[in-house]
Amino acid sequence: MKIKKTLILSFLAPCMILLSAIGLILRDNSKKIFYLPIGLMGIVIILEKSISRQLGRKNILKKIKSYQKVK
Repeated sequence: MKIKKTLILSFLAPCMILLSAIGLILRDNSKKIFYLPIGLMGIVIILEKSISRQLGRKNILKKIKSYQKVK
């Protein structure tokens, strides 16, 4: 069984954000900066996924509307 890339990313992004939050809370002040990139990448992955999904839906809707106008 093949594991899809999107399935891995859907589990990985929240884990990255959670790891970042735990690291920011539990570490001392000098090492907190190392957890920011992990959290930001998790947020970027989630935002990119939602934006691409919205654009895909808009494109599908445009195609449906263009077929309706032809008939």
